[in-house]
Amino acid sequence: MTPRKDATAKKTDVVVITNAQSGLSDEQRGRQRRYFYSMMLRTACFISTIFLPNPYRWFAMAGAVFLPYIAVVIANAGRETITGKNAIMRDQRLQITDN
Repeated sequence: MTPRKDATAKKTDVVVITNAQSGLSDEQRGRQRRYFYSMMLRTACFISTIFLPNPYRWFAMAGAVFLPYIAVVIANAGRETITGKNAIMRDQRLQITDN
């Protein structure tokens, strides 16, 4: 006679609180902060086009023109970049065994 396996004795992953993701409000606050800093740099580029001499003026103007696109991409980088140990779902394949 083979010993019975208890149905409740399944192998499960233990969730550790240190592996938990930050809250959505914290993540949104970080995104807003990154976007704000990028837009302040854009404003500085616009203002510096007034005071800089001719060759440097064009670099500042290019920064002012292309920075909004870069700022949006950086600000939208969020939870989709989380991989590895902090992944929400893990690939766990179950095997069917004969008892």
